[in-house]
Amino acid sequence: MALSPTAAQRRVIAAADPVTGRLKGAPAQLAALVKRGLAFRHPRPPHDHFLTPAGHRIREAADESADPGTPGTPAAPDAGGVFAARVGGEEPAPGDSGPARLREVRGAWQGLLELRRMTHPDGSTDRPCGWERSHLVRAAALALEAAGHRPAGPDGGDGYRVRATPQPEAVAVYEPDGTALRACAATLERAGWQVGEHTESRTRARYLLASPRKV
Repeated sequence: MALSPTAAQRRVIAAADPVTGRLKGAPAQLAALVKRGLAFRHPRPPHDHFLTPAGHRIREAADESADPGTPGTPAAPDAGGVFAARVGGEEPAPGDSGPARLREVRGAWQGLLELRRMTHPDGSTDRPCGWERSHLVRAAALALEAAGHRPAGPDGGDGYRVRATPQPEAVAVYEPDGTALRACAATLERAGWQVGEHTESRTRARYLLASPRKV
């Protein structure tokens, strides 16, 4: 059973990468988290430390008091400058564009693939992992942004929008351009999602319903 972390260790956990769980901190702090079962040291160089599932639960519990939003509204970006994939409809942060943003997105996607490899018993990277299943909107948005799709701006227009749905393991992806919508479907399928195209009964708008593939 994982031991409860100290206040200082909680700060290290809170600062972990939200996608990969990669930790930064003093060697003694990281070793203490490993001892408590909240982190592990990767066996391959550079031997970075990552949160275990128990560590991820502690990190996410700290966010429970935050407003989770409502279906149909953009997810709030992480506080403190932590990377967050664009779900579409939000106002980009100052300076959050250009080559620096591309590097962040690509790094986050590579980190997510590494998380898949580390957490799947067979080491596969072709299907979503547990973190993605518990962060559906952000995971789907990261797959789209990493593949070069453009998110919708705060005033709407062309670009994808990823939204939560009443279904427990599905997100909706909207894109007013039909060709771009089909391209989003192909990207998500390559990223390990099951995708179907649907039509809203009221507006007749086409959208994707996407769920993480299990096998």
